[in-house]
Amino acid sequence: MRSVPTLVVVLFILSVFSMNLLANKSISIPVDWLALDCGIVVSWFAFFTMDILTKHFGPKAATQITVLAILVNLFFCLLLFLGSIIPGVWGESYVEGSEELINVALDRTFGGTWYVVFGSTTAFLVSAIVNNISNYGIGKLFKKNPDGLAAYVMRSYVSTAIGQFVDNLTFALLVSHFFFGWTMVQCVTCAVTGMLVELLCEAVFFYPGFAITRHWKKNCVGEEYLKLRRGEEHESADNGNE
Repeated sequence: MRSVPTLVVVLFILSVFSMNLLANKSISIPVDWLALDCGIVVSWFAFFTMDILTKHFGPKAATQITVLAILVNLFFCLLLFLGSIIPGVWGESYVEGSEELINVALDRTFGGTWYVVFGSTTAFLVSAIVNNISNYGIGKLFKKNPDGLAAYVMRSYVSTAIGQFVDNLTFALLVSHFFFGWTMVQCVTCAVTGMLVELLCEAVFFYPGFAITRHWKKNCVGEEYLKLRRGEEHESADNGNE
């Protein structure tokens, strides 16, 4: 935690929290076989952050930061739930004749439901592990220039595609299929569409991510942790040779 830039951690946690809150709202689409939720608006940033963390610090560190973000998200979900059960009236509920109905709806939205929290938490944890490991593994394939642009683009694109597909499909199967009545076709098309949107975002933001990792390496960001990791790898290699 001392080695990872604070701003990156803060933005990552905010993206996870916002993603799970926005997942409560579905997007109206004029076709029956496609379904999406508004979590897709911000979910790309979470995967973008995990890619740069994995590239610079490795999959273990990126996954640890992910677990931290999930725990913080669950804590604030609890606080929102407590706020939702406190007697009171939301400012947006003052619509003549519908005050009580709107107020209850807002309480339920911000208070959350157990299956949405459970589904989004499980889906993101599983997809984060898949994303981080695949990102690291793909990077290992580039022996000649592992820090080059081509290596970064390939590891980011492929890992994000796999991770986002797993995230969307897991959430759709755990929550949308059972509680919102989505068909299996809608679950799969949601996962594929979410993956494609993520890849479009990667096309726009891959170079800033690449530039950030180059800047971190040039300025020895997180050197304390990186030295510790290199020491562990050397020790592991020595034990294997023995």
